[in-house]
Amino acid sequence: MLVMANAWDASSARVFEAAGFAAVATTSGGVASALGYQDHEGAPVDEMLAAAARIVRSVSVPVTVDFEAGYRLAPAEIAERLIAVGAAGLNLEDSDHRGDAPMVPAESQAERLAAVKSAARALGVDLVLNARVDVFIHRLGSPVEQLAEGVRRALLYREAGADCIYPIILSDPDMLAKLVAAAGVVNATVRRGGPLSLAAAASAGVRRATYATSLFRETLTMLEGTASEIQTEMSDLP
Repeated sequence: MLVMANAWDASSARVFEAAGFAAVATTSGGVASALGYQDHEGAPVDEMLAAAARIVRSVSVPVTVDFEAGYRLAPAEIAERLIAVGAAGLNLEDSDHRGDAPMVPAESQAERLAAVKSAARALGVDLVLNARVDVFIHRLGSPVEQLAEGVRRALLYREAGADCIYPIILSDPDMLAKLVAAAGVVNATVRRGGPLSLAAAASAGVRRATYATSLFRETLTMLEGTASEIQTEMSDLP
């Protein structure tokens, strides 16, 4: 199983490389927050890409970029701009941050994924495409209905050329195993002390695991504690 910690800047990426991770993933939530913006495409695409470029330049291992829903860019431009910053792959989600419905129709998303893969290959780079399936994060229907729709989308996306399926926040090992049986290569979200351990993910057949924004949040929590300790120390000054 490929395990990647999610970096939000060059320094965190270097820490993960030094720790021995074979590749680094970015976290859109962490990068956006570090830049002063909200997640879910609140940051300008040029700033997100500039941050990704700094991360790529800072390490020697491959970097896959969380490119959210594509920032309304055409598939060819998505491929071109990610290749230009040196990315080895990307996440592309099927949420619709600017539309009336929470998610892009599955068939439309499959066409978009196929177009991104095709455009990248035409440029001589086979970007690793991690297709996010967001039915679980949006809680669309009962768990059984979510799984059925997740499998339907996963099969469409794999047929379109996606290398990996990413059912973000899905932590039930049995449901993950069913998704793995249907789609093959699956990326799971893990979190230190969370409901899904690396061992449980591996037992479910998961081939790739990432930490999303959790390591960024842990770091901020530690920093908040340090800042509070300093304030307490200052209050004791004469």
